[in-house]
Amino acid sequence: MVEAINFGYLPKEYSNPENAAVVIIPVAYDGTSTWLKGADNGPAAILEASANMELYDIDTDSEVWKKGIFTEETIGGEISTREMMDAVALTTKYYLEKDKFVVVIGGEHSVSVGAIKAHAEKYKDLTILQLDAHSDLREEYNGSKYNHACVMARAKELCPIVQVGIRSMDSSEKKSVDTSKTFFAKDIYDNTDWVKKAISKLSDNVYITIDLDVFDPSIMPSTGTPEPGGLLWYDVMAFLKAVIEKKNVLGFDVVELCPGAENKAPDFLAAKLIYKLLSYKFGTGKK
Repeated sequence: MVEAINFGYLPKEYSNPENAAVVIIPVAYDGTSTWLKGADNGPAAILEASANMELYDIDTDSEVWKKGIFTEETIGGEISTREMMDAVALTTKYYLEKDKFVVVIGGEHSVSVGAIKAHAEKYKDLTILQLDAHSDLREEYNGSKYNHACVMARAKELCPIVQVGIRSMDSSEKKSVDTSKTFFAKDIYDNTDWVKKAISKLSDNVYITIDLDVFDPSIMPSTGTPEPGGLLWYDVMAFLKAVIEKKNVLGFDVVELCPGAENKAPDFLAAKLIYKLLSYKFGTGKK
């Protein structure tokens, strides 16, 4: 593990593990990516960008940072995918047992499995809400069941899933897709009729996993596998705000940022996304 930068560059009294309501777990892992590499640099880029956010949230009229946000040391280094998943699961479980709200930042999508496992073990009646361009339901890929292309196949072994923004998949995944709980990008991009239906498919307790390629490449080009036809900022924010208002969101992860040297806007989008979700969760009086 290496030392992590404090999310939001908060003062010490608001970023210590004892008093913080929120724990950020950075996971610098890119072991199973199959095209563009660099997702292991994602957590550091998000943390760096977070220093430049305004910490007052207009939508909720709140300053959620005052709840306390502690940033753990980064999980990464020369470890196998299973070792990484186990480390994420153990670290997440440790903080869940202390009643912290845990946010995992990647890293490629395989980092989500450990966090999902820890939440599924602690909370009953849990549904995973996936926002993603890809269905990620392959049983195995490149000889591994733990490839980033298999993450939702592993999640389904733990609890039900609802998928939003999907616009790319392999034919082998068709048999695993539950079309009643899958909201394809082509069907939702120009309307809001789907929002209530998607929320109705969730149980009371929800964990959210967000692959940043759910966003259109016009605003989020910095991913390992960008796909055209993605969702835009306000559409995603409106949906996630509605989910948090209606359901008990117990944790989330944001993954697959593959930062570029020239364009820092996607790094900032990822940092802002995390802070907006925390503001929706804690800044509106919802438990």
